[in-house]
Amino acid sequence: MPYSTRNGLRIHYETHGAPDAPPMVLIHANPFDRRLWLYQVARFSPFYRVVAVDLRGYGHSDKPEGAPFTLRDMMQDVLGVCADEGISRAVFAGVSVGSGIAMLIALDHPDMVEACVLVGGSSNGPRDVETIVAPFGKRDLGGYLMELMRGYVAPGFADTRLGNWALRLFVEDAGRLSAACIANIFRARASLDMTERLPGLKPPTLVVNGAYDLSLEAGRLTASRIPGARHVVLPNTGHACCIEDPEGFDAAMIDFLRDCGKLPPTMA
Repeated sequence: MPYSTRNGLRIHYETHGAPDAPPMVLIHANPFDRRLWLYQVARFSPFYRVVAVDLRGYGHSDKPEGAPFTLRDMMQDVLGVCADEGISRAVFAGVSVGSGIAMLIALDHPDMVEACVLVGGSSNGPRDVETIVAPFGKRDLGGYLMELMRGYVAPGFADTRLGNWALRLFVEDAGRLSAACIANIFRARASLDMTERLPGLKPPTLVVNGAYDLSLEAGRLTASRIPGARHVVLPNTGHACCIEDPEGFDAAMIDFLRDCGKLPPTMA
């Protein structure tokens, strides 16, 4: 089970695919873990070296409860994984807070980014963060995480057999999670507004939103301010569209990567 410790924490990640394939780094949303990308790992790992990271606070990664941390600290966690894996350039894809991390990497380290996929795509994070984090530590953690996740998918998805199964993956181990750490992840994302920097984002960029995504307007704004960015809206999905409609999501990614010349010839 691989871990990176370059940023002072144990950050867990999984690798899939051939070691010499083009790298693709997947960064999940809050409050999910690396398994949010389970369908994309299955779809892309025959053609890419796919690295799925557990952000601090989730999965098998450390869950620091002390001093608050920043989105840049979380970015350094991901870059530490890249360094340990010898990845100097990759396709980066992120959802929600993972989108913020991917966006920050593209802005701060553009030479590392072959292409950037921003799911949700908000450049400034949630504005009502203290309302979101207030129940942490006061309510049953698993129940509250499920409530949050139900708001991140399209109406009715969580009540389907598949939707219920998919979301329950992320709360079955709630006893191993830290409410304080998760609250600080929300705060870290809300503390950095990258909107004014968007015109300087250079790598090819795809912004993806679900039609029911609460970040839809923020995603539209982000795509409109990044030169040459593509914006795709997936019907009947929400914020977590990569797990709600994997076929539609993967098709949007493949079309984008093909059009910007970043799709391996074996997948073309």
